[in-house]
Amino acid sequence: QVQLVESGGGVVQAGGSLRVSCAASGRTFSSVGMGWFRQVPGKEREFVAAIRWSGDSTYYADSVKGRFTISKNNARNTVYLQMNSLKPEDTAVYYCAATSLWYGSHPYLRGSYDYWGQGTQVTVSS
Repeated sequence: QVQLVESGGGVVQAGGSLRVSCAASGRTFSSVGMGWFRQVPGKEREFVAAIRWSGDSTYYADSVKGRFTISKNNARNTVYLQMNSLKPEDTAVYYCAATSLWYGSHPYLRGSYDYWGQGTQVTVSS
């Protein structure tokens, strides 16, 4: 089992920045990569970004490319999502997740992730 705990959500004005964190514990060696997803009520959970624990491989959704940056601290088993130039449409609950699949389109797919955090709310006011 892998336990994931997100933190750092909050309320920010449009154009502002926020960083959310995800601390992993437990059998972290079983995961190859980590992803961030987000969800608003009534919509499906959507991919935001992903990063592999080893190396520098990262993936981003087109909607956040150039504004969000995913990073990691392997020693702390922690993944970060730095969000800049935030827009009201970025408002959502942000979830981190762990995956053991890192090939093809797997990093983008919600169903490829085995473990999920409880989520942290990010609200961007206009």
